[in-house]
Amino acid sequence: MTSHLWIVFTLIAAAAQTLRNATQRHLTATVGTGGATLVRFLFGVPFGLLFLLAAVIATGAPQPRPGGIYWAWILLGGVAQTFATALMLAAMNDRSFVVVYAYIKTEPVQVALFGLILLGDKVTLPMAVAILIATAGVLVMSHRPGAGREGIKPALLGLAAGAMFGLSAIGFRGAILTLNDTSYVMGASFSVVMGLALQAALLSAYLGLRSPGAIVAILREWRPSLLAGFLGAFASLFWFLAFALATAASVRTLALVEVLFAQAVSVFGFQQRTTRKELLGIALIVIGVALLVGAS
Repeated sequence: MTSHLWIVFTLIAAAAQTLRNATQRHLTATVGTGGATLVRFLFGVPFGLLFLLAAVIATGAPQPRPGGIYWAWILLGGVAQTFATALMLAAMNDRSFVVVYAYIKTEPVQVALFGLILLGDKVTLPMAVAILIATAGVLVMSHRPGAGREGIKPALLGLAAGAMFGLSAIGFRGAILTLNDTSYVMGASFSVVMGLALQAALLSAYLGLRSPGAIVAILREWRPSLLAGFLGAFASLFWFLAFALATAASVRTLALVEVLFAQAVSVFGFQQRTTRKELLGIALIVIGVALLVGAS
């Protein structure tokens, strides 16, 4: 039973992340790319601490005793995710959300390679086929006629963001796997706090030197920033719980259901029609995800 909980955790994380991305994107207009990137970390720390306290009370598991390799993995995950978020927001400033999202969501292919090299996570042939089919579905859905005329910069930023998100997933999974002296719930909750605190400290120091006005702007926008922080910490908790139980490639491929969530919002929330191309993309994503779950 526990071995398949990663599916539930991933679906919850994907839904929360869809909402967080929309909130962060809105903040970019008022606090800038750097400020919007910091928001999810800085305002996420208090919520991460609350989640850790809940884990302590609920599980009664011993506190983790991380070694040096743990901090190396957390540093990799934290720094990579910070750059990934900034690259994603920068790309979205230059190009439509949906198209940039497609470039970012080449991540499962990249994370499968990183996982094999850095963690020794095995990718079976059925898993590889599932990853490629689901990723192809995202690309089909997001292709827009004339997209090539918009320039190569957003495409490169999106692909780079996908690579950085892939490295961050590997870093965080690597960190959690070293905490074998406690429960996976405690290890994931502890790592959420450590990751958020590290990212908040690094980015706050950078913005304090380069753009102190961004920090002032964040404080003025504390209400939406608080929501983004909560959603970010909530999503991170469930990503980490999933990473504790399954390979990063499996988790990040199933995470492509975010695209389906976004499509559902556009259809039911804004009464927008679904095109044949989007239906084909949805079908490929569903097939890929179904194959992945069956192969897990």
